[in-house]
Amino acid sequence: MIDILEELKQVQELLKIEQEEDRQQYKAKSLKSSISERKAMGFCWYPVVISKEEIGFGNKVVLELERTSGRDQLHLFQTGKTAALFSNSGEKNSLNGVIVGLKRNKVLLATNKEDLPDWVDDGKLGIDLTFDEMSYREMEIAMKKVMDAHGSRLAELRDILLGVKAPSFTDVQIPSIPALNASQNEAVLKIAQAKDVAIIHGPPGTGKTTTLVQSILQTLKTQKRLLVTAPSNTAVDLLTEKLANEGVNVIRIGNPSRVSDVLLEHTLDAQVMAHKAYKDLKELRKVAEEYKRMAYQFKRKFGYQERAQRELYKQESHRMLEQADSIEHYITEDLLDNVQVITCTLVGAANKSIRHLQYDTVFIDEAAQALEPACWIPISRANRVVLAGDHCQLPPTVKSFEADKGGLSNTLFEKCIERQPQVSVMLKTQYRMHHHIMQFSNQQFYGGELVAHESVHSSDLHQFDPHFPQGLAVEFIDTAGCGFNETDMAESQSSANPEEADLLLNHLVQLLKNYKPAEEAENLRIGVIAPYRAQINYLQDKVEHTPLLHDLHTKRHLSIGTVDSFQGQERDIIYMSMVRSNERGEIGFLSDIRRLNVGMTRAKKKLVIVGDSATLTQHPFFAALIAYVESINAYRSAWELTECMP
Repeated sequence: MIDILEELKQVQELLKIEQEEDRQQYKAKSLKSSISERKAMGFCWYPVVISKEEIGFGNKVVLELERTSGRDQLHLFQTGKTAALFSNSGEKNSLNGVIVGLKRNKVLLATNKEDLPDWVDDGKLGIDLTFDEMSYREMEIAMKKVMDAHGSRLAELRDILLGVKAPSFTDVQIPSIPALNASQNEAVLKIAQAKDVAIIHGPPGTGKTTTLVQSILQTLKTQKRLLVTAPSNTAVDLLTEKLANEGVNVIRIGNPSRVSDVLLEHTLDAQVMAHKAYKDLKELRKVAEEYKRMAYQFKRKFGYQERAQRELYKQESHRMLEQADSIEHYITEDLLDNVQVITCTLVGAANKSIRHLQYDTVFIDEAAQALEPACWIPISRANRVVLAGDHCQLPPTVKSFEADKGGLSNTLFEKCIERQPQVSVMLKTQYRMHHHIMQFSNQQFYGGELVAHESVHSSDLHQFDPHFPQGLAVEFIDTAGCGFNETDMAESQSSANPEEADLLLNHLVQLLKNYKPAEEAENLRIGVIAPYRAQINYLQDKVEHTPLLHDLHTKRHLSIGTVDSFQGQERDIIYMSMVRSNERGEIGFLSDIRRLNVGMTRAKKKLVIVGDSATLTQHPFFAALIAYVESINAYRSAWELTECMP
């Protein structure tokens, strides 16, 4: 028992190191920069004007802010992030809040004040992203709850998840679901039988989300209220839509990362507004706003009588807002009492509207990409836990090298699947890739247990369009001996290999020379992946000047990015540039083989990898890759191609 408490204490310490590193990186990027530098980095909009002001839930002022210059400038603003309104009037004034809505040039800021400060009328206004203390605070609170738990359900779940105590199962039987395959049905049954914890291990393309949704529907037959959560807003949105489309009464807490009618209709705000008692709430707020406006219409020099009148208006406004608050509280409780599924991010599980609730089962999707402390936030409110993910794909992002080295990126999902293997079912039929694309990852990561479904087994580009040659779903193009050496950019700790990039793009142009995108029909979607930002920038610039590729890029048929940007996605064709080519045999973070697993398994019909085998094969993973491509006749030397000249 002491061991896991020590382990949790270590995780707690690593989280503090990560928080400090995150804060320092934020300060270095933001606080020490000028307004124009912050704008260029995407942290700031300036100048902005207040285009609308209203009272939001909890009587706090909500501002719509519109930027009046730099309207096409890229930025990092998104819903759920913390931000502060500031003035250039010389005073160190700021008004903190949370971004609750975002349009192209407008941002909706829910402030933490009931009244706007006077300084908003002085000077020009801007809005800055601020450091997100709240997420760390909630993770810290959850860690403390888990460590202090004794004789409670949380203490039991902690001991089972961390491998100290054995999980238990019932022998309940449920009918197979016709739409699912054998391993998917096995996973649904495992979840139905689990008293404490179950895991869906979903390798790429195996239908993890489909299985998870079916498990939730099955669980709703015997349980009243469930929490469905994930580390990213994107994953939460996807699950919310899928559950809503199945007719589930679902409420999305927090703000969706994208706009869709289904999502918006299922947010808590929209559900409150659709409630039969909402018209009373709206009327009270409207009258309160009018009293408040009357109270503040005299800004300067007025006598005792006016002052008393103003105080009366303020009191009346406040009384009505309190009444509105109690109606809002009644509506929210009524909705949450009758809901079947609540969806939110991991940190969103601590939202003030739902933090008092307990759940029969908590489902955590993308659990292998979530920091352990974040997972404990929803688990601390659960009677039972279901985790879904794949620890052979991307780990969570950890900014501190020290925290990463100490094990902060080692997830609760990994610990549980290693210590309690009996709780897990791996999905074994994949519906994405040609079997040659699948097979190397299958051997390296999944014990050779994956099977390509007949619908994709031999599905290559020739099947899509006869203009493409048959076979060759995989190609490794070896640049060894071509003299394509990497270029290091010391300042950004990035690398590029322009000649390798040119070879890759020429090969892609040759592949597509007889392909004609259609206006109506389904078109090929192509992804180009590189591990380094400098290489991506070079590729993007080169695509701009290559008419065929530029046209595809403009139509969004071609995208270029890091492995992380393609996580959870798929493309018909994937090209990967390995970049590293040096006499020292150094491959940097290419040695993170989980990243490569993600990159390679994005491809459906064609995977082309371009790299220098002499450098890469210093690592056993790449030595095995070369052996594999040779075994399926997919190896090609760049010397065979006209693009490689001595």
